Amino acid sequence: MYQEKSQMILSFIELSSVEVGKHLYWKIGNYNVHGQVFIVSWLVILVLLTISFIGTRNLQRIPSQLQNFMEFILEFLQDIAKNQIGENEYRSWVPYISTIFLFILGSNWAGALIPWKLISLPEGELAAPTNDINTTVALSLLTSLAYFYAGINKNGLGYFLRYIEPTPVLLPINILEDFTKPLSLSFRLFGNILADELVVSVFTLLVPILIPLPVMILGLFASSIQALIFSTLSAAYIGEAMEGHGDH
Repeated sequence: MYQEKSQMILSFIELSSVEVGKHLYWKIGNYNVHGQVFIVSWLVILVLLTISFIGTRNLQRIPSQLQNFMEFILEFLQDIAKNQIGENEYRSWVPYISTIFLFILGSNWAGALIPWKLISLPEGELAAPTNDINTTVALSLLTSLAYFYAGINKNGLGYFLRYIEPTPVLLPINILEDFTKPLSLSFRLFGNILADELVVSVFTLLVPILIPLPVMILGLFASSIQALIFSTLSAAYIGEAMEGHGDH
């Protein structure tokens, strides 16, 4: 059993080093920092912060078009959290669900809209942060930490009773489920974004002008759906963890 777990962990570490093409790395001490992911991630974060600052710096009773748009986005994200977590508990989780959704959406759209190939790097090329498995695994692990925290904070040690419900026979399966949740979240997002960028790149090489445009539009739609799926599943996992297992 121990050997099987060790092999699983080693396989997971090997998967985290999956690469397609060449990449730019910065050497900082004993660590290699993925330069492409770092650059585009912070560009996305800066754009989101700028839009948030501009849209909320002058709030009015009669909202402007930009304020209307910001309020619509907030209500949409609140609905995601409310529908999955519940009316009484969702408010404290709106910032996390919103951040996850907006960062993934911004990262996906950055890869689909911006012609990063025009920017020359010493090695590799810029792309969406979410087409790198390390980014999607990190986001998935954040969700795992979030729902563990939510469950323990709400139910205390009674949270761990969920592993032996409805019968102790299901203990191994319930433990395995906690490993499969971040794996499915990360690989679903990574696979879809990487596949979309590869398809657009191939079509651009074959037919440079007309064909890539509808594919890019479809990619924008698919990117938005992936952000929605990731944030909705994250909220659902948090809501599930906060159910009253300790009260049974």
